Amino acid sequence: MKNFVITIARGYGSGGRTIGRMLAKELNIPYYDRELLRLASDQSGINEALFANADEKIKGTLLFKKARAAYMGELIPPDSEDFVSNDNLFNFQAKVIRDLAATESCVIVGRCADFVLRGQPNVLRLFVHAPFDYCVERAQEVHPSLSREEVKKLIIRTDKRRADYYQYFTGKNWRDADNYDLCINSSLMSWEKSVALVKAFRDINLAP
Repeated sequence: MKNFVITIARGYGSGGRTIGRMLAKELNIPYYDRELLRLASDQSGINEALFANADEKIKGTLLFKKARAAYMGELIPPDSEDFVSNDNLFNFQAKVIRDLAATESCVIVGRCADFVLRGQPNVLRLFVHAPFDYCVERAQEVHPSLSREEVKKLIIRTDKRRADYYQYFTGKNWRDADNYDLCINSSLMSWEKSVALVKAFRDINLAP
């Protein structure tokens, strides 16, 4: 099979990140999540902390702006005052995503990768979601020191940030199934079965 990429957008607590790691291990391909921040930092020379600060979130004031133009590979030069703007940080992350897709098979989590790689062959765009109560239970396992109410607020806040980030950079609704090739309700099956489902879908739909 030619190089292929599986992008994963996920609701907080749905297990999307875990499914992504398991997929990458099962398929013996690299997994990219926060690693993208380091790669973008290395390529741009911009401090990784700036990428981390802007990771899948935008400042509230930007929400009143019209959605940015679709990423077309443009980069703002270092001598510009906008070199470390949110838009250019996204540009560098998007360039890293496109470069990875052009050179290797991999799993990429978040960062609007489904949008960045839109129209490209051999890309499977996955959205992992689950009912709110299920996500609360899973998130409490990760954050045992938080109360149930605190976990609920964490999920709501995180998912809103991701939705706002996606809306700003793509002009689209993060939860819209039309953005994806496959949507999985992870509460209906084990993570192992979710991985098997994605593998079967890949085998059927991606070109050999």
